[in-house]
Amino acid sequence: MKQHEHFKFSPGVIAYPVFFVLTIWLVFWFEVRFGYNLSKYGVYPQTLKGLRGVVLSPFLHGDIEHIYHNTIPLFVLSTALFYFYRPIAWRVILFGILISGFLTWCIGRPSYHIGASGLIYVLVSFTFFKGVFAKHYRLIALSLLVIFLYGSMIWYTFPIKEGISWEGHLSGLITGLVFALFFRKEIAKPKKYAWEQENYNEENDPFLQHFDENGNFIETKEEPEIEEELKPLSIRYIFKENKD
Repeated sequence: MKQHEHFKFSPGVIAYPVFFVLTIWLVFWFEVRFGYNLSKYGVYPQTLKGLRGVVLSPFLHGDIEHIYHNTIPLFVLSTALFYFYRPIAWRVILFGILISGFLTWCIGRPSYHIGASGLIYVLVSFTFFKGVFAKHYRLIALSLLVIFLYGSMIWYTFPIKEGISWEGHLSGLITGLVFALFFRKEIAKPKKYAWEQENYNEENDPFLQHFDENGNFIETKEEPEIEEELKPLSIRYIFKENKD
């Protein structure tokens, strides 16, 4: 089955995002409850020790406001990801964390970069560009919704506010775009009718075999139930009905 041909709800659509968000809150609760500060385990660019933050930084947050503003969009976007792109959802999340984190490690300022915002930018970027490339009405609608909700986030990929890791945001944005291009072949095209297929042969079309070249219905005795459905489509029948 091609990706996106059917969008079906499954328990994992909600369960996985909930588990991810709860894990982040559990780590934050542990810091507050036992007085630990785990920020030192974040990404510290261009240092060997700072590489551990590539994996750990999405689970670390500085304060309640930071974690609140990150976990809500993370839950919304990851839920949409698992619903619309289930076969590739885990790859987008796991590789999104690793690649965006590593890019942050490469280009970031000498400071600890923490938070799930890099992954959020991966999901925003991926969801938007994937929907545009797909040319599928549901995915395009999802892209427009993402822009409506989170479009203003684009400004935070620039150094406009002190204390915000714009490098992490920019890394996430680039990673999401790359993923949308990389997984482009897994985007299903909108469903085509039989006559739009490349190997379509009009002479073998079972529907057209019930009509002559002038569009008149051909009466047969083989499939009477089908004839009752097709007969109203006959040009002769339509004109007869209008005349009566």
